[in-house]
Amino acid sequence: MVDEKRNLFLAIGLSCLVVLGWNTFFNVPQYDKARQAQILAQRHAAQQAANPAAGQQAGQPDAASGALGQGSAQDSAPAVPESPPLTRAEALAASPRIRLDTPALSGSIALRGGRIDDVALKGYRETPDPSSPIIVLLSPAGSPAPYYAETGFIAAPAETIAPPGPDTLWTADREVLTAEAPVTLTFDNGQGLIFRRKIAVDDRYMFTVTNSVENKSGRVISLAPYGLVSRHGLPQILNYSVLHEGFVGLVGESGLQDYKYGKIAKEDGARKTFKGTGGWLGITDKYWAATVIPDQSAPVEGGFSERGESPKTTYLADFVGEARTVAPGATAETTARVFAGAKETDTLDAYERNLGIPKFDLLIDWGWFYFITRPMFKLLDFLYKFTGNFGVAILLTTVIVKGLFFPLANRSYLSMAKMKNVAPQVAAIKARYPDDKHKQQVETMALYKRDKINPVAGCLPMLIQIPIFFSLYKVLFITIEMRQAPFFGWIHDLSKPDPTNVFTLFGLLPFDPTQIPVFGAFLALGIWPLIMGVTMFIQMKMNPEPADEMQKKIFTWMPVVFTFSLGSFPSGLVIYWAWNNTLSVIQQGMIMKKAGAKIELWDNLAGMFRKKATS
Repeated sequence: MVDEKRNLFLAIGLSCLVVLGWNTFFNVPQYDKARQAQILAQRHAAQQAANPAAGQQAGQPDAASGALGQGSAQDSAPAVPESPPLTRAEALAASPRIRLDTPALSGSIALRGGRIDDVALKGYRETPDPSSPIIVLLSPAGSPAPYYAETGFIAAPAETIAPPGPDTLWTADREVLTAEAPVTLTFDNGQGLIFRRKIAVDDRYMFTVTNSVENKSGRVISLAPYGLVSRHGLPQILNYSVLHEGFVGLVGESGLQDYKYGKIAKEDGARKTFKGTGGWLGITDKYWAATVIPDQSAPVEGGFSERGESPKTTYLADFVGEARTVAPGATAETTARVFAGAKETDTLDAYERNLGIPKFDLLIDWGWFYFITRPMFKLLDFLYKFTGNFGVAILLTTVIVKGLFFPLANRSYLSMAKMKNVAPQVAAIKARYPDDKHKQQVETMALYKRDKINPVAGCLPMLIQIPIFFSLYKVLFITIEMRQAPFFGWIHDLSKPDPTNVFTLFGLLPFDPTQIPVFGAFLALGIWPLIMGVTMFIQMKMNPEPADEMQKKIFTWMPVVFTFSLGSFPSGLVIYWAWNNTLSVIQQGMIMKKAGAKIELWDNLAGMFRKKATS
């Protein structure tokens, strides 16, 4: 007998592996535990952030300048007593500021230190409620969760003239930074050096910062350009294996480098470095990121590093360029960019194309299957722009995918129909050789070969769904375009699970069953997961009932397992699966009717209520 069980279990096993594996490792992370730890970390991080000088040499920025051979300034810094944490408003008020106001951004630039440390995103809110607060991305040192970017010059080894540092007070030629009007900061260090920092910003999220130094000191000086993104304290992370959060960047030919928070601590000196020409480095969240981008024609040494111990850890992504000498009377200039904003696909693509930033689209975690997830997003985004609804785009995408795989599915269902027709002959072979499994297999394979039947083909419709399932899940989960994208009715965010729940009588009972320890994540059973389960059950009943009792039980319970497992998945994915099942039922019915094979749906449904005959 051909090993039909093996083929059946292969299809079921692979599908269950996808669903249950995703649910275990991606959809059931230790979210609440991590959230509590991160809240605690943020409370303590402000104590370190309120004393930024504690880890820096006087007048020096906190860039880890390995390219210049400097050691950690933290080792030689005197102990500074901890100060009580400041609120974000108090930290902002500690420095005079230039207001930032563009179509996409609001906030301010600190004149003390010249940092980009107060950025909020006008186009995004914390919840779908239009009155909820807008997303705050960057915050100043001294606030509960410091997160900022800066660029400038750092002194070469043995250089005695100090460049501007975090306590430097700059003067500005404007009070407001807009997309149309850049601002220039100026600082005279009193040693014959005049530093200027021109900050421009576009209408989205890219700052262009031009630093220059005019040497009036009467002697040659040596400085190197640098840029950094610094984050104090472990942020609140989702901790999903399918999503990267932490350090990310690319320098020269190193390829994409991504390290989760805490991983850099295992490197020598808690720092990982990369050398090359051009690139970008930064820190990424699920939907937002901050990066520094050096001159793409200049060689740099970039790196990721961690300083301090939890909960006071500082995470640093930085680059340092080659030192350059500035003769008396001469001026040196360097340009770098800072990206601080939402990871919009079209925006990142435009920056990559127009500014020559290599592989900047990889700031979005498309994953190893980039060649599947990226085209899937493009298709969904195109259909969204055509229909105005991402849910409708998912439905149309499913139809298109079904059409593309129709020839393969057609052959698969025809093969299943043929197997149904030769089932009596297979049963006769089993009866003829009841004790000889090898002979059963040989004779059955000969029968299939004679009638041109591929016994594995029946698994293909289910196996085809796996890469589509993966790519759609990834797109729904990582792309900001899917964030808070509504469908119809009660679905206000396709990237979130169905908000209804049968265990609360759809909102009548005031409790959250998903918070129950251990198995709570499997109790997110809303309306759409139930619809998906029904469509999957009908699809299963389209086929003949297996003679083997174990197979019959697996087919009976598999829709139930999938229903509970997919309940906590993004609702957009559940809608896809339900719609895909519906199309599969229609497609299979049409093909089997054309092939003359009996559709077993009604007989199987009736058999569930028919009393089992006994001998």
